[in-house]
Amino acid sequence: MKSRRIPGKGIFALAFWLGVWALVAAAVDRELLFPGPVTVVRRLAALAGEGMFWRVTAVSLLRIICGAAAGIFAGAVLALGTDRSRLLDALFAPLMGVIQAVPVASFILLVLIWVGRDILPTVIVFLMVLPVVWSNMSEGLRSADGELLELARVCGFSRWKTARLVYGPSIAPYFLSACRACLGLAWKSGVAAEVLTVPAQAIGRELYEAKLYMNTADLFAWTAVVAVCSLVIEYLLDAAIVRLGRRRRMGGDGP
Repeated sequence: MKSRRIPGKGIFALAFWLGVWALVAAAVDRELLFPGPVTVVRRLAALAGEGMFWRVTAVSLLRIICGAAAGIFAGAVLALGTDRSRLLDALFAPLMGVIQAVPVASFILLVLIWVGRDILPTVIVFLMVLPVVWSNMSEGLRSADGELLELARVCGFSRWKTARLVYGPSIAPYFLSACRACLGLAWKSGVAAEVLTVPAQAIGRELYEAKLYMNTADLFAWTAVVAVCSLVIEYLLDAAIVRLGRRRRMGGDGP
């Protein structure tokens, strides 16, 4: 599996869309409505020189990472439970379907009744990530090779050895796919929760205030921060996957 690096084509695509952005901004010729890339970059650089910018970004990042990590862990554990128990599967499968079907905004308003606005984005991210990981992990468990499982049973493999040598390779692609899908979903749902609840320090609050005061340059700048954070985390995840894969190949898959 290769990490997502930006080759020459990626640089060309980036330059192309920046050019389109600049042309549209020039055609509109109103920074209040549509600021150009130079204006946004300048504003972003000015924000980066303020301590508030880094505090707000760090707090939002922490909220979203905590929610995503909790959702990934809970989703994986729940998938293991529902795979081993038909009763658990019958109880939780409809619930996961409901969570996926209900709009994020509805969850935000409902959860706000029970928890404070500072922790609400974390809870929302958890709820959005949970069913994605559960469904992918469940599919991975179901796709495990039955013949290999039977061979492991005949050979007297321990549960850990069976999990590592049989279930692991089957689950890994589904789990990694779920993690990648969750990254974008976590940022979208977490920032949306911050916009609607405006906690004390949050990127969502900055977006809300920028919109409230018609500060379009700030609105674009903070949106760019969200996009960059999401892309950087995804890149780090891909790099970690590649590194782990190399270590495994070098170390071998001994029993």
